[in-house]
Amino acid sequence: MAAPTGARALPFAHNPLLTLSLKPWRSRLVFVLLALLFFALLGRAFQLQALSTDFLQKQGESRYARTLELPATRGKITDRHGAVLATSLPVKTLWAIPEDVQADAGQLTRLAQLLELPVTELRKKLADEDRGFVYLKRQVTDEVAEQVKALKIGGIYERREYKRFYPEAESTVQLLGLTNIDGNGLDGLEFALNQDLAGKSGTRRVIKDRLGNIVDDLGAARPPHDGNDIALALDARLQYLAYAKLKEGILAHHAKAGAAVVLDARTGEILALANLPSFNPNDRDQFSSAALRDRAVANSYELGSVMKPLVLGLALDQQLVKPTTVIETAPGKLSIGPATINDAHVHGALTVEEVLQKSSNVGAAKIALRMSPQTMWELFTQVGFGQAPNVDLPGAVAGRVRPYKSWRPIEQATMAYGHGISVSLLQMARAYTVFTNDGVLLPLQLQRQPESTMPVGTRVFSAATAQAMRKMMEMVVSPEGTAPKAQIVGYRVGGKTGTAHKLGGHGYEDRYVVSFIGFAPASDPRLIIAVMIDEPSGAQYYAGDVAAPVFAEIAGGAMRALQISPDAPFKTLVVPSATIEERT
Repeated sequence: MAAPTGARALPFAHNPLLTLSLKPWRSRLVFVLLALLFFALLGRAFQLQALSTDFLQKQGESRYARTLELPATRGKITDRHGAVLATSLPVKTLWAIPEDVQADAGQLTRLAQLLELPVTELRKKLADEDRGFVYLKRQVTDEVAEQVKALKIGGIYERREYKRFYPEAESTVQLLGLTNIDGNGLDGLEFALNQDLAGKSGTRRVIKDRLGNIVDDLGAARPPHDGNDIALALDARLQYLAYAKLKEGILAHHAKAGAAVVLDARTGEILALANLPSFNPNDRDQFSSAALRDRAVANSYELGSVMKPLVLGLALDQQLVKPTTVIETAPGKLSIGPATINDAHVHGALTVEEVLQKSSNVGAAKIALRMSPQTMWELFTQVGFGQAPNVDLPGAVAGRVRPYKSWRPIEQATMAYGHGISVSLLQMARAYTVFTNDGVLLPLQLQRQPESTMPVGTRVFSAATAQAMRKMMEMVVSPEGTAPKAQIVGYRVGGKTGTAHKLGGHGYEDRYVVSFIGFAPASDPRLIIAVMIDEPSGAQYYAGDVAAPVFAEIAGGAMRALQISPDAPFKTLVVPSATIEERT
């Protein structure tokens, strides 16, 4: 702006402000204040750089440092040949720190779609900013995790986890059991062997940016220790075979349930353990607690006449009878006190071997009453009845054998044909090792063991008694026996049927448990196969018609799979019609 008219401009150098002078004490004060400020800043810088490094580092890390869990890989479960029965597959788990999540409405909608969650549920998960951690979704595929990452939403992270997978699906679920989402065993072998399978997780400290990318490794890592692999004695081929043939039998006879056991007759190894109903453990939407039950192990039954070979074998071993000893069974009934034991048909005089062949309840009861209750009880105890099997199977039942001192004569008599005594199918199958192993009871083996470490069994019968019983049990599958449908072309077979009324709340009912337990080849037994069908509801309900054919299908397939040489001529077997008498 121009100076007013008549005013004279003042040169800048002569400006009064520039000619003012400070008093000496004021200038010194300004200098001191500036010096103090400088040294204060210098001191603070020194404190931050030299004295508070650890504190500041920890404060920074608290915002961006994370402790990552390094999950251990759960051990695999394999069959005796290394085929995988249970394994762990890598998956991703998505999680978030709610207070760090910044996303617009469009991003949240897309995120909810990828996670297959309602938007309202996703917003609810992220609403509580006081929570330092929240799962968004666990066990997603790598593809989903990458799509979520592409949204570039801060505060959302991923970590590696493992999901259990069962290649054999429905055929093994009751035996193997399940794991929960954290990888811990819940049932079956997954539960029983969890400590060996689980391993131990490790940790790693890292710094992540707001998008979840690792920008620095803080060290102090603790590596994970993977779980142990476990090899079972199971043969996956026989397991599926047993499951498939059992399923066919159950469907054909409209049965409620069933189970099948295959044992190595020489070692006691469990080669197959199948159950129905079942479900696919890889699809948890199919989960059913009832279908998870191992009916061969966790249920006990009055299995009926499959008990007869043990009682008759004991009588032979005690020299109370011979195979040719004649037992009068007419008129097809036996009264003991107020109770009456009945045969399905009147047979008249039968030899001991015919008592087994025709499955005469009257004959078996008369033979049982020739021995003391204590002698029978000791046999049942010796073969493992009333004691839970010593195998890694949770829920294995002991069954029920009452103390012999409380037995009445009618109870002793009915136990001879499997009434009044309850056992599991696995216990019954094991008891038959006394016949296939020349009188020696074998312990059950579920895990694969070196041949040199196989445990020694316990002698129950003499070798001669066991051999005599095998011959008698071959007669059961002859055209004159109760189980001609158990025959296998090219192989000799022995076994025994069992058809038992189920015990209900008001006594025995018109519902049945039918079973067949047999061995093959009879000349040199390699396998023991036990089949149980619960409540067949079709026109046929005898064991010889329902369980024996399932045994034949499993045994025939197993002989071929194991390449066991035939021991009988190849010819078409003539199987009588369903009028063959049975039959308990």
